[in-house]
Amino acid sequence: MLEQIAASFLKAAPAVEYWSLRIVDERLEGLSVRQNVLEPVRNWRNLGAMITVVDRGGIGYGATCDLTAGGLARAAALATDWAHQTADIGLLRPRDYPRISHQGDYRNDGEVAWNAWSLPQKVALLHDACRRLKIGERVVDWQSALVHRRIDSLLLTGAGGRIAQSFSFIDSALAAVANDGAETQLRSHGGDLYRQGGLEQLARTGFPDEAERVAGEALALLDAPDCPSGRMDVLLMPGQVVLQVHESIGHPLELDRILGDERNYAGTSFVTLDMFGSYRYGSELLNVTFDPGRPEQAATYRFDDDGSPAERQYIIRKGILQRPLGGAASQARSGLAGVANARASGWNRPPIDRMANVNLEPGDKPLEALIGSIERGVWMDTNKSWSIDDSRNKFQFGCEIGRVIENGELKGLVKNPGYRGISGTFWRSLAGVGDESTFRVLGLVGCGKGEPNQMVHAGHAAPACLFTDVDVFGAG
Repeated sequence: MLEQIAASFLKAAPAVEYWSLRIVDERLEGLSVRQNVLEPVRNWRNLGAMITVVDRGGIGYGATCDLTAGGLARAAALATDWAHQTADIGLLRPRDYPRISHQGDYRNDGEVAWNAWSLPQKVALLHDACRRLKIGERVVDWQSALVHRRIDSLLLTGAGGRIAQSFSFIDSALAAVANDGAETQLRSHGGDLYRQGGLEQLARTGFPDEAERVAGEALALLDAPDCPSGRMDVLLMPGQVVLQVHESIGHPLELDRILGDERNYAGTSFVTLDMFGSYRYGSELLNVTFDPGRPEQAATYRFDDDGSPAERQYIIRKGILQRPLGGAASQARSGLAGVANARASGWNRPPIDRMANVNLEPGDKPLEALIGSIERGVWMDTNKSWSIDDSRNKFQFGCEIGRVIENGELKGLVKNPGYRGISGTFWRSLAGVGDESTFRVLGLVGCGKGEPNQMVHAGHAAPACLFTDVDVFGAG
């Protein structure tokens, strides 16, 4: 169908300096069982096209879900009109806009297709997971969920460019809420398990076999003491490290934010253009990559939505800031080398700088060695709450679960653990990085940015990480 739409457009493509046509076909099916009751099945499809025109010193956009020849012609005319009206006053200069002339494709269907299992089979799996979550009367709410998303896209340009990409995504979740009087605790598995591929990803992420553990920890947290407060070491597990990377590395390094584009909506960044190549973002143990090459990771692709080829790059190496997360247009504006991360949330949005797969690379310490090096500290996992200022500098995070560490030994559970800090200071306190045995590939399904708003997925992978002299607190 996308090829037919493109062929229809090509018959009447606008006579302009440069144009691009990006067609996106997105489908989703979502299943959920809550308290052993199947909730309404969610099915939706979103199909449309974005036409971009560069002409007479301006850049214009026209988006449409009317994919007839007439609908595409009207969108092209609108884009051309906007290009002419905004000449010399637009944020982007035409010379900075990427001109794509190459061709390529990418496809990831996974090993086990979504339709390889019938709807009754998938519902039965969710019912089984739900029953395994209800392990006691104090579990008052419990839920299992499974979502499949498919995106097919085709990008054509007036310079001869042609890029076709297809993606399959799997998301799963387990959650149990335990209550005893005035005390309520949540434990979850998911929310960060968004992956590319097929149903084979479920077993690889522990779904639904983690159900009893999730519910058991929710119950145990009811009787656990509150997290101690004070300055101490913190050992973050990957489920929390990825959120820390997302908020205090990913967002502040998005180049359009550094250039000021987001300041009146999502904030700016404490990072400035002159920091690249010299600023010590973290300790020498901090190595962060933009990595579009892991097939199971959420934001893996061969080309970004502007058509730029994607390749692995160090963002931070041995603690030193190397390059921003900026696509071709932002690179031209800033004069800095970036990465291929111009991404759009759908057919009716233009691509902007978005973090994709931003990974903290593993080190050489087994988990036992990290724990053994701590005299007094707290182990924490799974984000529960977050707050960070507009410049992505001062932050405060809360986690679902914690464990006290004393004299190199992991002790009992503590509830409501939290910590706070300043991004650069915090990353410079990184004193230990877990090895491959602690490394997990995770992904977040909804990250918002841009005006009008764009919600996109992001991939993150990380090992366990040890930080020293951190401000820790509990709810008490």
